[in-house]
Amino acid sequence: MKFIDEAKILVAAGDGGNGIASFRREKYEPEGGPDGGDGGHGGSVHVVADRNVNTLIEYRYVHRFLAKRGENGASSDCYGKRGKDLTLRVPVGTLIADLNTNEIVADLDADGKKVLLAKGGRGGLGNVHFKSSVNRTPRQFTRGEPGEQRDLRLELRLLADVGLLGLPNAGKSTFLRAVSAARPKVADYPFTTIEPHLGVVRVDCDRSFVIADIPGLIDGAAEGAGLGTRFLKHLARTRLLLHIVDLAPPDPEADPVRDLLTVTCELEKYDPELARKPRWLVLNKLDLIPEEEREARIANFLQACGADTQANPSFRICAISGDGCRELVQKLQDALDRLPRTQSSATVTAAAADAHFPENMSEDEARP
Repeated sequence: MKFIDEAKILVAAGDGGNGIASFRREKYEPEGGPDGGDGGHGGSVHVVADRNVNTLIEYRYVHRFLAKRGENGASSDCYGKRGKDLTLRVPVGTLIADLNTNEIVADLDADGKKVLLAKGGRGGLGNVHFKSSVNRTPRQFTRGEPGEQRDLRLELRLLADVGLLGLPNAGKSTFLRAVSAARPKVADYPFTTIEPHLGVVRVDCDRSFVIADIPGLIDGAAEGAGLGTRFLKHLARTRLLLHIVDLAPPDPEADPVRDLLTVTCELEKYDPELARKPRWLVLNKLDLIPEEEREARIANFLQACGADTQANPSFRICAISGDGCRELVQKLQDALDRLPRTQSSATVTAAAADAHFPENMSEDEARP
């Protein structure tokens, strides 16, 4: 199943049924008085978060969701049937915004959370409501009100505690495989990861957290280059970021310091709020550096990039062998125990609202 994390849909609640002007006409009662019934209310459109749904693929090919109209009233004081409500199911973490105003309509950050998207129209009144002592034969009735209609944007933001950042081939997916049961694709070419992956890291029997791995960032990502910014929104709910740096890149012209600053710059361009999250530096692939050069290269790197080890600590790992990963996981759990839960975001970032996230990107289109 393809990972679809955005969709644009139209939801329309049902119109209310019309009331009716009718008079009772039975044997021996030729002037029985008004008996026109009311129209039924139109059905409403709701949305509910369902943990059994993983993507928005259900809304990729069907874009219009219409609730049922209320039935018209009938004679003999018969009321019209109410229109059936329509309930849409989306993954937990889905953010829904009005397509025209960019206003947040719903933030479904918990399983079972249900929100009204469009309210059904009220049914019209039959003439039975208009009878009085001076109006014995009312011919007035009202028509049903139209149901609400809205153009909406659905945007899935994964729920994770820790997010992974870095250039392509920095070792993010390898690290996720080393600390969790997740099995993202790993290969020796860039952009192996073309969609987000989640992994549950279990520290002990009653403590665990979730890590989100997204495609790597490259220079110019904030302007749409590569895949990273298409998925950066999935880090919006995280509480802590891990910035993984390849300290032994195979390209002799590559500069780990420049790579670090590139990702930091693109992150700030995309969303300054996201850039202000706690971010730890993780130095990976240390096994490829000769042991006698390792300490000097690490010291030179930290000095050149001006890393503040007090505010943002740094860690040394080899993700492919697992060296240093267990200690890092334990530190992450201790930090998450102290950090507050992230509050649901109240706005949609400009990048999310613009064309950085094409709605229907296939896997072939996503590959560089």
